[in-house]
Amino acid sequence: MAAVRVSSRSGLPSLLIYLGIGVAIGQDGIGVSFNDVGLTQVIGYAALVVILAEGGLGTKWQEIKPSLPAAAVLSTFGVAVSVGVTAAAAHYLAGVDWRQSLIIGAVVSSTDAAAVFSVLRNVPLPGRLTGVLEAESGFNDAPVVILVVAFSAAGPVDDWYVLLGRIALELAIGAAVGLAIGTLGAYGLRHVALPASGLYPIAVMAIAVTAYAGGALAHGSGFLAVYLAALILGNARLPHWPATRGFAEGLGWIAQIGMFVLLGLLVTPHELGDDIMPALVVGLVLTVVARPVSVFLSTAPFRTPWQEKVLLSWAGLRGAVPIVLATIPMVAGVQDSRRIFNIVFVLVIVYTLVQGPTLPWLASRLRLGENEAEDLGIESAPLERLRGHLLSVAIPEGSKMHGVEVSELRLPPGAAVTLVVRDGASFVPGPTTVLRRGDELMVVATDPVRDATERRLRAVGEGGKLAGWLGTGNGVGDAVAKPKAKWGLVKKKSVK
Repeated sequence: MAAVRVSSRSGLPSLLIYLGIGVAIGQDGIGVSFNDVGLTQVIGYAALVVILAEGGLGTKWQEIKPSLPAAAVLSTFGVAVSVGVTAAAAHYLAGVDWRQSLIIGAVVSSTDAAAVFSVLRNVPLPGRLTGVLEAESGFNDAPVVILVVAFSAAGPVDDWYVLLGRIALELAIGAAVGLAIGTLGAYGLRHVALPASGLYPIAVMAIAVTAYAGGALAHGSGFLAVYLAALILGNARLPHWPATRGFAEGLGWIAQIGMFVLLGLLVTPHELGDDIMPALVVGLVLTVVARPVSVFLSTAPFRTPWQEKVLLSWAGLRGAVPIVLATIPMVAGVQDSRRIFNIVFVLVIVYTLVQGPTLPWLASRLRLGENEAEDLGIESAPLERLRGHLLSVAIPEGSKMHGVEVSELRLPPGAAVTLVVRDGASFVPGPTTVLRRGDELMVVATDPVRDATERRLRAVGEGGKLAGWLGTGNGVGDAVAKPKAKWGLVKKKSVK
């Protein structure tokens, strides 16, 4: 917990502090001896499952939906380009054999979900950029793991078309399993009232872990399955969502801390000397050549502005994922696998220290910062016997619901604001009650209009009292379809 505090106050990437703690405890520090690579890999995989689940739960579908084609190309074709360029640099510039070079290229070509999610929460980027980065970091673990396992296997490496077919098949299986389990899990949690609110966060994480297990047992990509299942759950308006979100964030922090400390324990600093220069050379090529080339080629069909391409190139953050993947060749007994691990370790530390803190500065220089209206905090509790839902709505500081009268919310029939809590006091509002920042609303909605009620509340939070009339807001259709039809003869231009 102290490390989290130091990280947030100093601006240093948290992984560096946790890795430092592990190194300080290890052989060249306090003297704790730890060299169980197999255990590290197992715990690392488990931690990645939790981190991907937490990232998927916090990803907004509306933000990544327009970005899915670009993210899919980046996480497949972009990864292939990055692997080729980085492997060539490792072979020709650092003198590493081709097999080891390909492993290094594959290991470091995956952006780290934990690093990307944590940095993006502190950088106010446009939704389309955030969506590309989040979706890419959630998707690209799957093909990279397949490549690293293939390059680390005994015997000759499979032909490129065989590898391509395996990647496509495992991604398809993982996607199908993740979508199926996520959809079934969300349906069950929305229609079955559990006996205690504290069970909902546990159930959500259990469903996400089940998705990983199902994907792996079906010989698909478990990492893609858990991310997609968590993405569906995170956008399903589940009961007691704020508590679930906080629980997932806490588990994500625990997973990161445990994984980074364990990886730090596995490192022996006095053995890194000969691998520092190769790591710096490979990392430099990866950062200023491989990543930009893969981004510019992958985004060419999507007419992405050059400013966004530059930011996407610099935002290819590495973290725990490459270090965990570097344990795969060690477990497989690949020649010089210890050198691969050391190169990856140094590369991640140095370039994370460079890229992470400078990303907000670059975004401001490229004028890509964006201030958006803060989203409403809506928590839902099912009223199973009454066939309804009790929605708890918190109005944040930046919400445009401030100054809106209760009647101007225009909630669909079957929903009503029943209570307002303001400055510690509660009262029953009337139609002319003006809502303020900091208010908490209790809204009762019947089952058929629950989703429409949430969409309408979020639309007013984003667009104010005129949300839906002037094309503002998100998904307001159910609540305002009739007024729009009634005034259909009024041209949009004249309304503006």
